[in-house]
Amino acid sequence: VVSTQSTKQWYQRRVRGKKKVVHKSVGGDDKKLQLTLRKLQANNITGIEEVNIFREDGSVIHFTNPKVQATVQANTFAISGNPETKQISEMLPGILHQLVGLSSGLPKTMKPQEEAIPEEDDEVPALVEDFDEASKNEAV
Repeated sequence: VVSTQSTKQWYQRRVRGKKKVVHKSVGGDDKKLQLTLRKLQANNITGIEEVNIFREDGSVIHFTNPKVQATVQANTFAISGNPETKQISEMLPGILHQLVGLSSGLPKTMKPQEEAIPEEDDEVPALVEDFDEASKNEAV
């Protein structure tokens, strides 16, 4: 004897079909990245305390104690960690030593404006006297 309630539930499941449960893995992207880096033969670089990436709009992506992997053959660097987006003005005292000598690599909005320097005349003056004769007279 089958109860009407269980028959009704069976019928509803049969008509609707089974609900497919999809489990999303949080670390799936990280595993794919690690697999790709392994294929590229990326090596871990130790001893890096911070990484700063300067953006065109004047902000900085700042990583503290990141995990850095690199492969020279593919010219690829992978930086992983917790990024913070900050304005360059917030970080200036601490990153000033990083900016020295890097003005050519800075975005145009962050480069210091150079004033036009007037060119001086670099003409060579005309030769007035013969120096060979003068040196012979001194040797005598």
